[in-house]
Amino acid sequence: MTEANHYEPVPEQRPPWQAGFQPDGSTPERWFEPAQATAPAAEDLPAPSRSLIVALLATSLVGAVLGGGGTFLALRETGAFDGPAATATVGINVAVQSESGAIIEAVAKVGPSVVTIVAQQATGQTTGSGMVYDSAGWILTNKHVVESATGIDVLLKDGRDFKGSLYGVDTLTDLAIVKVDGASGLSPAPIGTSSALQVGQLAIAIGSPLGVDYSNSVTCGIVSALGRDITVTSDTGIAGSTALNGLIQTDAAISAGNSGGPLVDDSGRVIGVTTTQADTAQGIGFAIPIDIAKPIMQQALAGTKLSRPFIGISYVALDPGVAAKYNLPLDHGAWVHKEDSDGNSVEAVTTGGPADQAGVKTGDIITAIEGQTIDATHPLEEMLVQYAPGRTVSIELYRGGQYLTVRITLGTRPDATS
Repeated sequence: MTEANHYEPVPEQRPPWQAGFQPDGSTPERWFEPAQATAPAAEDLPAPSRSLIVALLATSLVGAVLGGGGTFLALRETGAFDGPAATATVGINVAVQSESGAIIEAVAKVGPSVVTIVAQQATGQTTGSGMVYDSAGWILTNKHVVESATGIDVLLKDGRDFKGSLYGVDTLTDLAIVKVDGASGLSPAPIGTSSALQVGQLAIAIGSPLGVDYSNSVTCGIVSALGRDITVTSDTGIAGSTALNGLIQTDAAISAGNSGGPLVDDSGRVIGVTTTQADTAQGIGFAIPIDIAKPIMQQALAGTKLSRPFIGISYVALDPGVAAKYNLPLDHGAWVHKEDSDGNSVEAVTTGGPADQAGVKTGDIITAIEGQTIDATHPLEEMLVQYAPGRTVSIELYRGGQYLTVRITLGTRPDATS
């Protein structure tokens, strides 16, 4: 029998363990790493080992070439080799604007357009605020500031003083338009939108809270709530009050002299007209959304009489709570409904009014105007003010389990209509 070939490795010569220790007996760093042995040359290895090494090297070389080529092709397809050489990035540049910086910029944009209004009344003098919205001298303010005034003085931020005239008052809200003639270099306020407001966003009020000595005062807060309803009592000595719906609530400090001044967002655009503050609490003020003011602003620029559309109904804005209380089939829309002082249901459609002529009945639920659903975000009053008196609009109703569509020609809202 032939003895089988076998391979016996040459014993490796290791240094004595004692060489790894220090003379003083301490343990050196990296003591756990064995001494590096010198690898034997290829020619010193037996033939089988040399063949194995050559095969492994060849395989590695082929893999590297193919892998490198595939990587090159993949990178070339992405265009990585087409652009300029990459440069090292030391850090990330992030532009962050502080809240105070946003407020300062917003005030700088709107501040020059804010005016102080001094109105002479039969009972004395009242002071409020306003804002220039057109360079021809058109100013938006509150109705309760200038209504029944025998004279109006408009004080600009730059110190100039002009006589103003009352162009008209709004029959729907506490708004009025004042005109100043002969003033040059006026700065119109940037007008924003109130349709996309969110509770919690920044709100800045500018006005004259304590009269002419404290003009262009700035207070800051947030939008505290939306869709608030209040009643404003005139502070001009004229009897009467105005019910206001869909207001912006803010905790930005608002005092009597702020009335008519702008409420501004963090981009420096007007989102509302400050109107009043709560009498029984601190930090609760209200502003009319600017989108409600836009129609009368445009009417004044066009030289037409200020007017609002009118359909002649009393209604209740529906939500899930109201729907559950009255066992109604829908939880959104405008329920044509009215109650007397004893809580009894009474006729809610004005006889001979636009809604009456179109066939609207007490108990109907108005669900849409011109295809726009009526809900908490799109209340009936705000949808109506988009259309001028005389316009015919499509109204969707829910009555007796069915949806109906009627056409209503809008009338002009009377001064006494609530």
